[in-house]
Amino acid sequence: MGLALLAVIWLITFVSTYFFIAKTWWLPLGASAAAAGIDRQFTVTYILMGIVFVLAQGSLGLFVWQYRDHGSARKAEYSHGNTKMEVVWTVLTAILFVGLNLMGSPIWAAERFKPADDGALPVEVTGMQFAWYFRYAGPDGKFGLTSPKLMDPSAGSEAAIGLDTSDPMAKDDVVTGTMVLPVNRQVDLTLRAVDVIHSFFVPNMRFKQDAVPGLAIHMHFTPTQIGDYEIACAELCGLGHYKMHGMLKVVSPEDFDKWLAAREAEKQ
Repeated sequence: MGLALLAVIWLITFVSTYFFIAKTWWLPLGASAAAAGIDRQFTVTYILMGIVFVLAQGSLGLFVWQYRDHGSARKAEYSHGNTKMEVVWTVLTAILFVGLNLMGSPIWAAERFKPADDGALPVEVTGMQFAWYFRYAGPDGKFGLTSPKLMDPSAGSEAAIGLDTSDPMAKDDVVTGTMVLPVNRQVDLTLRAVDVIHSFFVPNMRFKQDAVPGLAIHMHFTPTQIGDYEIACAELCGLGHYKMHGMLKVVSPEDFDKWLAAREAEKQ
């Protein structure tokens, strides 16, 4: 029985390790400026933690075999353990986790605390059960006022976010259900939530951030490849959570300008 359990433990360990080494279970294609750095951090983390995982599971299998029932009843002996070994592996674990955190924090912080570049495209993302809405500031570069009292999702995108059309700065605001961005231009996002916590997640952009009711959360990223990418909500937000997704279309700067001009013309 001990040998069979050892074989099962090792089989699960090495088969699952193979899938990660072969990148069968891996991240989708990175399409943002930060993707390469984030992917390197993931790779380093998986290698270090993979080594720990294989050593721990390998040792577990050996211990199962070594201390299997030999058929002879012996009186159990109490063992306190080895205090020095406990201190060593606790310190090593702390160094590993703190070290990984320090390695990854510059990448994480750069999109959150570093100011967006001059010329970044301002886009407001609003999450509500169960849809995403995207607002562009228009030629004036400023967002118009919104009000919860004006919200009516059944009356179109502008009414869904409560856009105050009487505000002069709101006249050129464009609100859509599909996110369109120009390639190789930084996007300055303002994340909002209407009802509960949502999480704006674009796997290909390596971008995920909670949208919290009552807060305007600023972040930025730069798409680097033209294409269509899925947007998901990564926070359980209700019974319709499964259908809260959208599309991000990254296009050329020329096509983006044409698209935005067409949306502006529709408002006239």
